[in-house]
Amino acid sequence: MPEPSPVVISSAANPEIKALRALESKKGRSEQGAFLSEGLRHVVEAVRRGWRVRRLVLSESAGSGALLREAIEGCRAGGGRVLTVTDELMTRVARRDNAQSVIAVIEQRWAPLDTVRAGPGVTWLALEGIRDPGNLGSIVRSADAFGVAGIILIGHTVDPYSTEAVRASMGSIVNVPLVRLDEHGYLDWHPGWGGRTVGTHLAASDRPESITRGPPTLLVMGNEQSGLPERIAVTCNHLVRIPMRVGADSLNLAAATAIMLFAVAAPADA
Repeated sequence: MPEPSPVVISSAANPEIKALRALESKKGRSEQGAFLSEGLRHVVEAVRRGWRVRRLVLSESAGSGALLREAIEGCRAGGGRVLTVTDELMTRVARRDNAQSVIAVIEQRWAPLDTVRAGPGVTWLALEGIRDPGNLGSIVRSADAFGVAGIILIGHTVDPYSTEAVRASMGSIVNVPLVRLDEHGYLDWHPGWGGRTVGTHLAASDRPESITRGPPTLLVMGNEQSGLPERIAVTCNHLVRIPMRVGADSLNLAAATAIMLFAVAAPADA
């Protein structure tokens, strides 16, 4: 196989690097319709899942091997370009000292609303107004682990394709379909959802273990500060409260969501 690139890029002023750095901002990601994913294993997972890799950026010390060849071939098969940069520049692009040796620019995907369908054992997750990208990425990771069919992002939820969210997802971002809706869109759509809707609420008396697994389920979780707004909570036909020690502060949203996913969606073969 020929070398990934005959020229090793060393300057941050290179147009390819500028386009790469632009993906650090929400505006840049929106304009390019792409995001950054770091790490060879995560890039190969994206290739295997059929995601289009527009650019594959390798550091000089990336080495070789079957997985790297698979990533390169997957990138080129989709019409993408493979670039090689100095280790120093890779550190600057990644903005951390322990930078990965492989970074990919991957085309974003958004699933249409009509993919959200009820079915036996199917669980969808809806998140309203999530503010913290680390929380969102961790939730995507949990959703992947528990076999969730996809995630509906309601209202002003943080960008799931931000670098922090993608990092926190540990590669799961390419395994979990994402749907975007504003609040009015969700409220208009929800009456047609064919399954039950479960949410968490401080005023609820039931506990997560009261939920039976199996029926099609939409789990709805609110944001880190205020939880579910009442206009969303009233769409739930089952509200539960996660028990905690008296005097304890609220759970981290990612932890609370993982607990609820275990209650409603733990795979039968786990």
